[in-house]
Amino acid sequence: MTTFLRLLADKDKQNALASAIRSGGDSVFEVDPTSFCQVPGAPFAYWVSEPVREVFRRLPAFENSERSARQGLATADDFRFVWDWWEVLSNRWFSLAKGGAYSPYYADVHLVVNWSSDGDELATFAGSVVRNPDYYFRPGLTWPRRTSSGISLRALPANCIFADKGPVAFVANDEPEELLALLAVSNSRPFSILVELQLAAADAAARSYEVGVVQKTPIPNLNLEQQALLAALARRAWALKRTRETVEESSHAFLLPAALRVRLGHYDQPTIDAELARIQTQIDATTFDLYGFNDADRAGVQTKPCAANEIDTESSIDEDDEDDTAAPIDQTASLLSWAVGVVIGRFDWRLANGERTAPPDPDPFDPLPPKSPGMLPDGATSFHAHSGILVDDQGHPHDLAHLVEEVLGRVEMPVPDDVRRWLQRDFFAFHLQRYSKSRRKAPIYWPLATVSGSYTLWLYYPSLSSQTLYTAINDFVEPKLKEVGAGGTALRNKGSARTRDEEKQFETLQAFELELTELRDTLLGIAQGYQPNHDDGVQITAAPLWPLFRHKPWQKVLKDTWAKLEKGDYDWAHLAMSYWPARVREKCKADKSLAIAHGLEALYVEPEAKPKKTRGKKSAGEIE
Repeated sequence: MTTFLRLLADKDKQNALASAIRSGGDSVFEVDPTSFCQVPGAPFAYWVSEPVREVFRRLPAFENSERSARQGLATADDFRFVWDWWEVLSNRWFSLAKGGAYSPYYADVHLVVNWSSDGDELATFAGSVVRNPDYYFRPGLTWPRRTSSGISLRALPANCIFADKGPVAFVANDEPEELLALLAVSNSRPFSILVELQLAAADAAARSYEVGVVQKTPIPNLNLEQQALLAALARRAWALKRTRETVEESSHAFLLPAALRVRLGHYDQPTIDAELARIQTQIDATTFDLYGFNDADRAGVQTKPCAANEIDTESSIDEDDEDDTAAPIDQTASLLSWAVGVVIGRFDWRLANGERTAPPDPDPFDPLPPKSPGMLPDGATSFHAHSGILVDDQGHPHDLAHLVEEVLGRVEMPVPDDVRRWLQRDFFAFHLQRYSKSRRKAPIYWPLATVSGSYTLWLYYPSLSSQTLYTAINDFVEPKLKEVGAGGTALRNKGSARTRDEEKQFETLQAFELELTELRDTLLGIAQGYQPNHDDGVQITAAPLWPLFRHKPWQKVLKDTWAKLEKGDYDWAHLAMSYWPARVREKCKADKSLAIAHGLEALYVEPEAKPKKTRGKKSAGEIE
């Protein structure tokens, strides 16, 4: 037997050590080191009891003929191949599980991956690795491979692909009840303990929840009654977690903003959280029994943290996996943002006034819908008919501020006094933050403004076409120029008879006319070669317009993107083909992935195989 002292939680380790030597206590453990070999990797798991370590020998491992866990693809270029789901309109993109923030039971799959030509474009890209494609599109359980908050498995819908950072567990027949029962077990306290035991010997900076660790973790055998109980608990936990997402407008689950959500039924986050806590307590109690932990075992592991919770979490986190929008948001801002979406034709106001009922909740493993239930259904009449362009121009029939106020009035919500000011100063920054996830920025409402911001056109990315900028010029900017010019002419003709106020007004109109003229000329210069394609994504599609965005951080992103487009860094983009066709076509001859991206496989020239070097026998007398 060997004596171990556990003083990790003590700040004054010197006195704690002296006390443990004198009187023993809960920090002193007598363990036969050979028992560590029962745990994969033989970590020094001295703080748990012998029966807990024996679980690895007594129960079957996760990986067996009925269950499996697999790692997925690595693109080697996420900017090209991995986007946010609201950016894409074509069927070449599929939902992608790629880790994410800690979120047991449910997490929205907000990423998509380019799987054109059945993955050939991705597979032929230098550096990419496509692992286990036979498992793609199956329902399962996925988890973030690296996280600072412990392992958390969540339901993965069917028709998804998964990445190396988002491994997936499967059951042999994809049976939902078996998956849900496994979801409950794998989010239980005893399962987490057994996972963490295997990581106890790992280096803190490299700690992660690899597929191999999950494969080796024991899973108790369940009878039909136990499976049904755990499946029902997991299903309810999934539904509650998804309900919390119904107020997030960038989620597949979105219904209404928080200020309106109660109109579709009871919605109270503290109540939801309390029920989730009760469900977790029941799952933990049930699985402790299934694993055979006695009261002493439970007390020991419940009061003593596992090694993974004692490490420096800053060194173990993979920031790319964290959720950029996890912080709570202002209810008024989210309400106004929703109203903008209603005006522009993205969201359906009828859910808020009872004209349309919410669709039933999906099952956990149903494929993700192309639209959230809060979005305007295909074929439905939008709140306001327009060409994909709105404007900040008081009195104009497409004035965004006035239309937002109309939406709020229609759903009987109070109208803030400063809607126009909020749209001018605060909205785009808010929108950019809410539509940026996994380090990808993808705003879909684009404010193109004069230098001073005195006149702004709002473009809707999904409605963008090669004619949009011409429409903006002909239907908005030119008429406004005529209006301003007429007002300036009238004041100019007054000459010296102008009053002091009229003189100021005349100067303001002259400056405004110059800004509008500059806006028109800039739009016209861009429009002549602009061929937007939604398969380029938000950032590249917006890049040529960078001089017209007044939000400085976003403008810088787009300016840098445009510079890289000019340089040839993004020649896979359709926009690059539009501007520099000769350069792109030449590259297609040597880059198969690029040729596939542009539908020019015929241009690709397969390199000749290098002849194998042979080592012949040296003839007699040959000098070395």
